[in-house]
Amino acid sequence: MIKRNLQKQVLHFAGKFPVVTLTGPRQSGKSTLLRTSFPDYNYVSLEEPDIRLMAESDPKFFLNNLQGKTIIDEVQYVPDLFSYIQTRVDAENRSGMYILSGSQNFLLMQRITQSLAGRAAILKLLPFSYDEICQLNPGKAIDELILFGGYPRIYDKNILPHEFYPNYIQTYVERDVRLLRNITDLSLFIRFIKLCAGRIGQMLNTASLANDCGINVATANAWLSLLETSYIIFQLKPYYKNFNKRLVKSPKLYFYDTGLACSLLSIENAVQVNTHYLRGELFENWTIAEYIKQSYANAKEPSIYFWRDSNGHEIDLLTETANGIEAFEIKSGATMNTDHFKGLKRWQEISGASPEQSHVIYTGEMAFKNNFGEYIPWTKWGIKQVTE
Repeated sequence: MIKRNLQKQVLHFAGKFPVVTLTGPRQSGKSTLLRTSFPDYNYVSLEEPDIRLMAESDPKFFLNNLQGKTIIDEVQYVPDLFSYIQTRVDAENRSGMYILSGSQNFLLMQRITQSLAGRAAILKLLPFSYDEICQLNPGKAIDELILFGGYPRIYDKNILPHEFYPNYIQTYVERDVRLLRNITDLSLFIRFIKLCAGRIGQMLNTASLANDCGINVATANAWLSLLETSYIIFQLKPYYKNFNKRLVKSPKLYFYDTGLACSLLSIENAVQVNTHYLRGELFENWTIAEYIKQSYANAKEPSIYFWRDSNGHEIDLLTETANGIEAFEIKSGATMNTDHFKGLKRWQEISGASPEQSHVIYTGEMAFKNNFGEYIPWTKWGIKQVTE
């Protein structure tokens, strides 16, 4: 079994807070992580209809029957439980009383804000990161990693991506979409997700996306929000600090898991990834998603951006840390080329950043420094840890 990087933080916060909440996409391994980390806890899943019915009909009686510390999975299905949990937590004030998990971030966070603010630590678990995958399956090439993505079941059950992801998408649509939105035409919603996959790494133009899907802009915005809420996509915001140059204001669109994106793009093998016209954007997506995974594994919200001015100068990724801003260009090629530093040099000129803060992540194998910055091989980036 793969040991999750987040486990240390889960155990740490369970010793500090009466409630620990774990959220993340469906099938990212939340239940396995919690049951492994807390083997002596009671465990109930509200995804089971009979258990959910008991909790809905009499929340107080339901909690009374759970003697001792308890894991409650998919807790967002019974909103009334949160108020009763709050009452118990306030009365007993013991660390690690309840471990809550759920796949619906919006519903979960809404209830925590209302009932458990200040009482709950909130952690996020995404699919496997590169170094987690290496525990089980080291030596995968980057195109394979992009294709397979990180969902645990793929590695646990040796399922091929083209077998797993179509079923995952269908399950997501049937369960989560119907729960959160009254979408009557599910096939149109799947078309919308596929159109999003075709825009990976691009500036988000909601009007164009809506027009291509045959929906209005308001619906497109609502569906984008739904995809973000359920950890399918994320938007990378532009860096707004004004260096006396006009900056773009639109975010970029990415997926939390490149395997899911590949499936939506009808990519079924690593050769297709290698020759696909979006390979550069898929590698860029993989790289940024890795940073987010590393941040969440350290219980941190990543402060990440991209930068582009009106003249087309661009930095793919800016990370804001206690040590300052680090700039990263992301290149899917394996050959070093000084042209890779063109945007970084412009960034240094207008921001005052040093070459030590400038990096190119590429698919080559050699780490190398020059006068403008450094090359970071993708394998080193994949195991690079966010500063704690």
